[in-house]
Amino acid sequence: MSFSLAIVGRPNVGKSTLFNRLVGKRLALVDDQPGVTRDLREGQGRLGDLRFTVIDTAGLENETDDSLPARMRRLTERGVDMADVCLFLIDARAGILPDDRVFAEILRRRAKHVILCANKAEGSAADAGVMEAYELGLGDPLRLSAEHGEGMPDLYSALMPLADEFDKRAASEAPETDIALPEVAEGDEDAELPAYPMPTQSKPLQIAVVGRPNAGKSTLVNQILGEDRLLTGPEAGITRDAISVSLDWGGVPMRIFDTAGMRKRAKVQEKLEKLSVSDGIRAVKFAEVVVVLLDAAIPFETQDLKIADLAEREGRAVIVAVNKWDIEDEKQEKLRDLKEAFERLLPQLRGAPLVTVSARTGRGMDRLQAAIMKAYDVWNRRIPTGQLNRWLDQMIERHPPPAPNGRRIKLRYMTQAKTRPPGFVVMCSLPDKLPESYSRYLVNGLREDFDMPGTPIRLTMRGQGDKNPYKGRKKKNAGALKKHKRSLQGKQGGEL
Repeated sequence: MSFSLAIVGRPNVGKSTLFNRLVGKRLALVDDQPGVTRDLREGQGRLGDLRFTVIDTAGLENETDDSLPARMRRLTERGVDMADVCLFLIDARAGILPDDRVFAEILRRRAKHVILCANKAEGSAADAGVMEAYELGLGDPLRLSAEHGEGMPDLYSALMPLADEFDKRAASEAPETDIALPEVAEGDEDAELPAYPMPTQSKPLQIAVVGRPNAGKSTLVNQILGEDRLLTGPEAGITRDAISVSLDWGGVPMRIFDTAGMRKRAKVQEKLEKLSVSDGIRAVKFAEVVVVLLDAAIPFETQDLKIADLAEREGRAVIVAVNKWDIEDEKQEKLRDLKEAFERLLPQLRGAPLVTVSARTGRGMDRLQAAIMKAYDVWNRRIPTGQLNRWLDQMIERHPPPAPNGRRIKLRYMTQAKTRPPGFVVMCSLPDKLPESYSRYLVNGLREDFDMPGTPIRLTMRGQGDKNPYKGRKKKNAGALKKHKRSLQGKQGGEL
C-alpha cells in the first residue's frame, strides 16, 4: 500500500458506504441511523490501478468534553494525523452545515492533503449543496455517489498525482517476503520436518480478541499498542466493528482484531448488534490465535464457554486471559478456582494457556505475548511419521483397542495429514466401530507426549480396505483356464 486515505466527515454522510465501495467488500457496518462507526477501521482499497490503505472514521462531533462523542472525535483526529490523504465527505443534499465549517478548519490545520467530496450528489437535487461546498475553501468539490458508484473516475484523477508522490516511499519500506524453506529427503520417516513460516510484515500473525461486553477488549489492545488507538470507556458495547490494528509485538509482526462484545443470542435484538456479533464471529474464523478475554469478577459464564467452544470448533489456537486481575483480592484462591473450572468446563481445550492480566495497568502483558507465541507454535506443530507410529505402538500396548462382537480393531498406521490445527489420520480396521472414548484417549496422549496443550487436534479414523493385489485373481484365472480347455477340446474334435 503506497499511501493511506482517511474518510472523514459528519455522522451519516456516507463514509462507511464509500469505504465499502473502495475496498470492494461490505467490511464496515452500514445503517440509516447516525453514529454506527465508532472506531478507526482499515482496509485495502483499490481504485483502478491504485492500491492504498483506506481508513473509515467515526462521524466528527463538535464536542470537547469526556463524553463518548468527544472521545470519538479525538480518535478521528488521530486518524487524520496518521493518514497521508484525508477525503472530507459532505452530504450534498443537506448542504453545508455549521459543523462542516468547523471540521474544514480542523483539516486545514492538521491534514497533509485534503480532497473535498460531495456525496449523495446524484440528480439535480444535490446541485445547490455542491455549489455551497466551494465556501469551505478546500478546492473544487468532487461529485460522488458512494451508494451507486458515481464519480469514481474523478476521485481516481485526484488521487493519481498524490499516489506517485508516495510510491517512492513505499518502495523503500517494502518488507521481505518469499522466505525459502529447507527441503526434506523423501523416504526418511524420521527426517526433521521443515520449519513452518514465521509471520512477516506481509503476512502477520492474526489474533482475535473476543469476549462478553465490557470485559476490557479494547483497553487490552490499547495497552498492547502503547497508545489510545481504540475507543474505550465505562459504557458497555462501545466497539461495534471488528477493528484490526497492526504492530510489531516482541519483534513479531501481528494484526490484532478487537471485536464487539458477544451477548447471549436471546438478548441480541437490535439489527446493529446482530451485525456486530456476526462481524466478531467472522474475525474468529479468519484469526490464527484467539484470545478469549474474561472478567475476573464473573468468569466462565455460559457465553464465555460458547465463545471458546466456537474458536475450538473453527480450529483456532485458543488462549484464555482473565482481565481486571489488579482489583482481585484473593488472587491465589481465585486462580486455583479458575484453573479447576477451566479443566471441568472446557475439556476440549485441555491444557490451553490461562493468563491473568490487567489491561488497565499493563501487568501480565509479557506473559500474554509468550502464551500467544507458544500457542502459535503448537498450532503449527509437525511430528515425523516414524515417531508417531512408535508412539502408537506404545499406546496400543498400554491400552489395546476394544473388540466389538469378538473382532479386534487393528490400528495399523498413523501419519500427520495437516497443521493449523494439527490433524492426524489413523489407518485401521472397522473405523466406524472404534468408540469415541478411545479417540479421546489417543488425542489426550498426543497432547501430553508431544507437548501440544490447548490447541484443537483433529483425529480421523480411516479404513485401509483390502490391499491384497491377488485377491480375486484365483477365481478369475480358473475361469480363463476352463475357457482355454474348451477351446483346445474343440480344435481337437475338428481335427478328428
